[in-house]
Amino acid sequence: MIYYVAANASRNGCGTKEKPFQTISEAAGIACAGDEVLVAPGIYREYVNPKNGGTDENSRIIYRSEEPLAAVITGAEPVKNWTQYQGDVWMARIPNGLFGSYNPYTTVIAGDWYRAMEPVHTGEVYINGKSMYETFSLEDVIDPAIYKGSWDPDFTIYKWYTQQDGDFTVIYANFHGANPNEENVEINVRRNCFYPDKTGVNYITLSGFTVKQAATTWAPPTAYQEGMIGPHWSKGWIIEDCEVSDSKCSGISLGKYLQPNNENKWTTKFYKDGTQTERDAICQAQIEGWTKENIGSHTVRRCNIHDCGQTGIVGHLGGVFSVIEDNHIHHINNKQDLAGAEIGGIKMHAAIDVIIRRNHFHHCTRGLWLDWQAQGTRVTQNLFHDNVPPKGTEITNGLALAEDIFVEVSHGPTLIDNNLLLSDCACRISTQGIALVHNLIAGSFTWVGAGVDNGGQHLPTPRYTPYHVPHRTEVAGFMTILHGDARFYNNVFVQKEIRQDLTAYAQAEGMGTMDKCQFICGTKPYDGYPTAETYFGRFNAETAVDHDNKDIYYDHLPIYTGGNVYFNGAQPCDAEENYKVDNDNKIELELKEEDGKYRLETNLYDFLSKFETPFVSTEMLGEAFEPEQKFESPDGTPIVFDQDYFGEKRDIIPLAGPFACGCESGNVL
Repeated sequence: MIYYVAANASRNGCGTKEKPFQTISEAAGIACAGDEVLVAPGIYREYVNPKNGGTDENSRIIYRSEEPLAAVITGAEPVKNWTQYQGDVWMARIPNGLFGSYNPYTTVIAGDWYRAMEPVHTGEVYINGKSMYETFSLEDVIDPAIYKGSWDPDFTIYKWYTQQDGDFTVIYANFHGANPNEENVEINVRRNCFYPDKTGVNYITLSGFTVKQAATTWAPPTAYQEGMIGPHWSKGWIIEDCEVSDSKCSGISLGKYLQPNNENKWTTKFYKDGTQTERDAICQAQIEGWTKENIGSHTVRRCNIHDCGQTGIVGHLGGVFSVIEDNHIHHINNKQDLAGAEIGGIKMHAAIDVIIRRNHFHHCTRGLWLDWQAQGTRVTQNLFHDNVPPKGTEITNGLALAEDIFVEVSHGPTLIDNNLLLSDCACRISTQGIALVHNLIAGSFTWVGAGVDNGGQHLPTPRYTPYHVPHRTEVAGFMTILHGDARFYNNVFVQKEIRQDLTAYAQAEGMGTMDKCQFICGTKPYDGYPTAETYFGRFNAETAVDHDNKDIYYDHLPIYTGGNVYFNGAQPCDAEENYKVDNDNKIELELKEEDGKYRLETNLYDFLSKFETPFVSTEMLGEAFEPEQKFESPDGTPIVFDQDYFGEKRDIIPLAGPFACGCESGNVL
């Protein structure tokens, strides 16, 4: 059955082509497995709550925009009743009946790991599609100051303030000479745009929509994780060819269901550390049906995801076994009005067997953050750049310093291969069980050997993290992070010019050390880590019965290297094997944009010569130490790294880096 929807129909119909529904919600209330909902161009100011799901991959419910991106689902409403208050400041009175049971202008963002300085509301004011800046006094609206922490400081003088007056929400806003009644001024009023209110609504496809401007709230892993779009603890969704933007917090959620007993427990009941409540949430989810058969296996592809306050895509537990591919994820958390430990272009906990490939991450407060249980996760053929505060930005906290990829407290195996990592900080590696293979890396490795405890001053506070039965969700064990168990093969490291403003901040905050936030490109932070031969050579029958020396089980795990090449002063670690250093030739790397397409201009391949690099495969990488799982595909088949960033075949003696031959570097990335 095909149901037709047209917002601009002359009157509401019965869902036929001749008499379409006027809202998507009407179709969403009756569509069943095998049905398609075809949506005509128009603006749909509604919350779509799909009642039913499909039954399997071949019997889905498909919601499709008739023209790509022309059907717009928005959480916002226009405001045209502005009156001039003082100078460029205008005032609007909004009846609270508009909001129903959820008023974004009385709802304050809060939750575990949220660290904003002021009580920011989930509400937002937009002028011509761009979100303005909430402030906390009418005086600051009248005489607005520039906020230097924003990545777009000049626009921060467009400020708004809200207060309650009986049954009305009052909003004051400074439009700097514009008449808001003549511009497109909107406020977000709905919490979600396309999101089932119940769990288990499986096998839905959302294709070709523009989705924007919802009043979402903070989405930590220990709470109900919402987004503008999301499957809400279901299986088998496809979100494709959509433009997703301007969510107050998260654009797409592949996250956790509501556990009332654990909801933001750390910051509401206080007596358990956040990482303990995280472990509680994981174990409870297992009891309540978190399995490969019930949850995850979603696909997010070919979407343009941008200008969200917290994350482009967020997830904990619910995103397992998913594929995130060919997306453009950019300008996330640029306002810097939200702060905390859950921010990134993608922020996923428990990305078990998740494939993240061929995406473009840029201008995000960190591109990709894989937190806990990145087991079987593969990050391949992605382009990362400019995931760092622009020059002149006031860095407000350590997590705002940003990097391309952050992998945190996971036992792996986590595979990062055939990527371009071009930001000043390439990878924050507070983890183990990781392999970087055939990447081009221009930034540094940070927090190697650090960042895995809970900040105890006098007592040990390790973060014991679960690992899982291979390619399943069932927990196999818990262990703290020992660091190491890291593999670096056939990467090209090119030292960038080090930004003095970044180093100055790191030094001022006491983080400018080799084991924390440094800016030397290469494996240098792994100085002192053992090779496999040294590490495993210590274990024998005698150590097993030596009750006086158990430290041996808690030392750094080994590292494995080979085929890496270092330019412009990039530095290998002291255990590096079979590598080349070239400090004689100056390598230039410049990313050129034209009409939204990026090319890499470089002389690298004038000087990158072949030498005896290894041909890397699953067999060579071996097993991640703690889960005893190979670096392999989600179906358990081995990986042979015979294809490059573009999918081209490599030679038997492969060239280091992401390109099979130098001529590819000038292609559209």
